[in-house]
Amino acid sequence: MIHLFQPQTGDEELAAVAEVFAEKWLGHGPRTKAFEAEFAAHVGVDPEHMVFLNSGTAGLFLAMECLGLGEGDEVVLPSLSFLAAANAVLAMGARPVFCDVDPRTLNPDAAHVEAVLTDRTKAVVVLHYGGYPGDIEAIARLCRDRNIPLVEDAACSAGSRVDGKVVGGFGDLAMWSFDAMKVLVTGDGGMLWARDRELAVRARRLAYHGLVQSSGIGHARVSHRWWELEVPEIGRRIIGNDLTAAIGRVQLRRLPEFVARRREIVQLYDRELAGVPGLLTPPPLPAGHESTYYFYWVQFEEEMRDGIASELLAADIYTTFRYAPLHKVAAYGHDGRVLASSDHAAARTLCLPLHPGLTDEDVRTVAATLRKAVTALGGE
Repeated sequence: MIHLFQPQTGDEELAAVAEVFAEKWLGHGPRTKAFEAEFAAHVGVDPEHMVFLNSGTAGLFLAMECLGLGEGDEVVLPSLSFLAAANAVLAMGARPVFCDVDPRTLNPDAAHVEAVLTDRTKAVVVLHYGGYPGDIEAIARLCRDRNIPLVEDAACSAGSRVDGKVVGGFGDLAMWSFDAMKVLVTGDGGMLWARDRELAVRARRLAYHGLVQSSGIGHARVSHRWWELEVPEIGRRIIGNDLTAAIGRVQLRRLPEFVARRREIVQLYDRELAGVPGLLTPPPLPAGHESTYYFYWVQFEEEMRDGIASELLAADIYTTFRYAPLHKVAAYGHDGRVLASSDHAAARTLCLPLHPGLTDEDVRTVAATLRKAVTALGGE
């Protein structure tokens, strides 16, 4: 089977984990702090504002909590997003309001966001679809002008940039995901960044039970009666640990290698699929934009898409569509509303296998099978 995603781990990651085992400090500790600092340096922000968590989803929930959302508040997000963002909004009693996207890039632009803003809008969440930065600069300007916090869901964009600036640094809060399917993996894990210092302190506190300080050995020499508790507000335990951080530090060093190979695969797909009648490949990146190339998506006429996916699966090639339109999900308040471009893209788009473990021959096999399926199903 040619898989859609596949983590790239090996001897370096094993050696890093072995060191953690040998030192017998598996929980939140020095490697966690080092990973936060190294990732912050990668993004170009203050490491004290970066918090390593047990998942990217936890980062989205924590971001919504830090923003103090409540009943009657609205949060704007693109319909073609992972459901974790909408769940995080609903968990705070707020309402997700879905905006449309460009039918080719599958990212919203500033006009899409502005069209659904109201006086109840308390935040905007933007996903960088497939690692492509999208219209993030204009959306960030819009949010600043309206004094609306911007949360970047940079889950699959750990190495994406606009004019050299890593995405995630354009808004007020950002999260990255490091689960087993992402560009940079720790098994499970994520990062949260907050621009505001007080918000960053609060996020770190809420990530560990709401404690002002840990009661552990780390404070035994600096705090009288370190076992006593100060809990100004209730939090959870969603912090990362040194095992996953050790993997993450190796993966971060390897990130340029991963992105370079992904770019090569995308370029090979582009060459192999150029000129196929009835098939559209991803649009080129704007000048100054760099992507992690998390997704490679192709588009066809609606009546062809599902049949093509079935033909590829029969040939042991796994494809899928991410992300299903959230404005059609009953749990998120679906009321029959139409988002024309989101609906159009959702009916016509398919994500092809893309990860550094693919060989050139794998890519050519996928492309050849796809060309054959498109021709057979009437793409001429």
